[in-house]
Amino acid sequence: MSYINGKNVLPKELLEEIQKYVEGEIIYIPKKSKKISWGEKSGYRKELNERNSKMVSLFNSGLSINKLSTLYCLSEDSVRKIVFKACK
Repeated sequence: MSYINGKNVLPKELLEEIQKYVEGEIIYIPKKSKKISWGEKSGYRKELNERNSKMVSLFNSGLSINKLSTLYCLSEDSVRKIVFKACK
């Protein structure tokens, strides 16, 4: 991150308005960007959605909650939530 003098990039009126609140200090102005949801950047959300879809598919094929919890190393309550949320 580099330092830029506000006098060189901001309109005079805006600079004067900012100086009412902060004068002679360094301030950070964050980049304007779309906020991404948890797991989207790393791809982990997609992995979990794929895992959950597979789990629901196996459940619909007749695999029990108990077997799914063992297979995916999750509690039976977690598996139930995943399976029944998909059934809604």
